[in-house]
Amino acid sequence: MIPFLDLKAINAQYRDELVDACARVIDSGWYIGGSELEQFEQQFASYCGTKYAIGVANGLDALILTLRAWKELGKLKDGDEVIVPSNTYIASILAISANNLTPILVEPCVDSFNVDPKKIETAITSKTKAILPVHLYGQLADMPAIMDIAKRHELLVLEDSAQAHGASLDGKKAGSWGDASGFSFYPGKNLGALGDAGAITTSDKELADTLRALRNYGSHEKYKNLFQGVNSRLDEIQAAMLNVKLNHLDDEIAHRRKVANEYLKGINNKAIILPTKENDSAHVWHVFVIRCDRRDELQKYLADNGVQTLIHYPVPPHQQPAYREWNELSYPISESIHAKVLSLPIGPTMTMEDVNTVIQICNELQL
Repeated sequence: MIPFLDLKAINAQYRDELVDACARVIDSGWYIGGSELEQFEQQFASYCGTKYAIGVANGLDALILTLRAWKELGKLKDGDEVIVPSNTYIASILAISANNLTPILVEPCVDSFNVDPKKIETAITSKTKAILPVHLYGQLADMPAIMDIAKRHELLVLEDSAQAHGASLDGKKAGSWGDASGFSFYPGKNLGALGDAGAITTSDKELADTLRALRNYGSHEKYKNLFQGVNSRLDEIQAAMLNVKLNHLDDEIAHRRKVANEYLKGINNKAIILPTKENDSAHVWHVFVIRCDRRDELQKYLADNGVQTLIHYPVPPHQQPAYREWNELSYPISESIHAKVLSLPIGPTMTMEDVNTVIQICNELQL
């Protein structure tokens, strides 16, 4: 079986470095808020092109706490509307709901899978205060257009960069376009920890200071609490793992692009719709998502021929029981996407032999 993503093989490449980093933390006797976290925050901010990075427990917390911080700073209030793609993973929307804000779902461009700026413009009302674009599957959303809209309407922009570490457009990387950005370092991400982890990037000092307090019980100084905060800290072990893996991220992205370009050149089955890309730098291929009208048959065929695939994602957010108040609404582009998408194997350790095997199997399919 060709695996969808071989995490064991990915981390085995850096085993000695990871073990040394782990031992360094163990031997230090300091496990929360130490030098490994400080080093990672500095290096990741520099990598993304921002002044600050604030480590938190996971990617969802990164989004939740940023919106929460803007409420604490008086930039948002209960009931304000936040525009978000209708075909995103549900976490993007959960972060809005968790802050008593109102998610406004906007359809994507079917070819890029990313939110359609033209539809953002038409969705803006007097209650709209922020846009939460998602760089879905590893490709940057149309940030020049989105930032232009935000500037004209005086809206905050919170990028969901959970799948787009290292993607760039016009020389600006994911995480540096908006007022802030949330990242996930879930193990399967392009930059993955060995457990849950996340971060927020921003160049706004006041926001960064507020976030550092919110993640730590609302406190900058022990036993003095400015806010009703939470415990959402990126621990020293995971920071140490990320310090190792950040050094290899660009090489891993380069291999993902090589795999993706082979798929794009080699797969020529009329039953399979290939993804599009703005340009090489804008896409880091977190996943390689094709579309097929008979997706379930295609997935079974690939499995029967030794190719593991996943679906990102089978059910759109507005059809989830968690948002049952939306279940009768219609978002036809999103519904079509969710019914047809299938993710082929891709990863930094995937061999070209396996890539060619996947291509051959796809091309032999008759639907």
